[in-house]
Amino acid sequence: MAELRGRTAAALLAFACIGACSSEQSDLPGPEPAAPDQEKKPDVIYVPTPQDVVDMMLHLAKVRKEDVVYDLGCGDGRVVVTAAKRYGCRATGFDIDPDRVRESRENVRKNGVEHLARIEQKDIFTLDLSGADVVFLYLLPSLNVRLIPQLEKLKPGSRIVSHDFDMEGCRPDAVLTMRSKEDNDREHSVYLWTVPFHREETDSAMHGEVWEFKMDDAEEPAARQP
Repeated sequence: MAELRGRTAAALLAFACIGACSSEQSDLPGPEPAAPDQEKKPDVIYVPTPQDVVDMMLHLAKVRKEDVVYDLGCGDGRVVVTAAKRYGCRATGFDIDPDRVRESRENVRKNGVEHLARIEQKDIFTLDLSGADVVFLYLLPSLNVRLIPQLEKLKPGSRIVSHDFDMEGCRPDAVLTMRSKEDNDREHSVYLWTVPFHREETDSAMHGEVWEFKMDDAEEPAARQP
């Protein structure tokens, strides 16, 4: 009988230890959940803007040292790096793709502009853009339109520049066409808007100025009315 009581006590002690260990393990922190933005996938396939087109976009937007530049969907960070190096302005690139974010941050580091430029992994459709003076886009027409409510909150006089794609319902201030030497002389379009937008129902590309520019021409492109 004493032996049975001893076995029972040992069994109860073992269960108590198991329960205590389980309780302690349940209190341990689990793996960190992924941030919501890190779980999302890019809305577009990454295609880099040729550097000579980047140069023209910055020129058309009249970027100044005191400006804050945002690049929505920054890819390899070339817009951010060029803005910081050439104009000495602050620039931030946003991308949802972790590979692009790593590449961009490395390019910022290699070019020695960490004091002016930064890269953030964010969903661009959740951003507060009100702190920007210049916003760069290379998305799709539908995504440009989706951004309009955010872009309308920019300060008056802020500039928006889009590579190749218009923004339906918002008349651009200028439309520039150029041939990129870095892209086998292919034609590229650059759209410029100034906040507040000129809203319209018709195709906006028909109403802005059309700029003709070739990279071997003078620095200032000549504008003509369509």
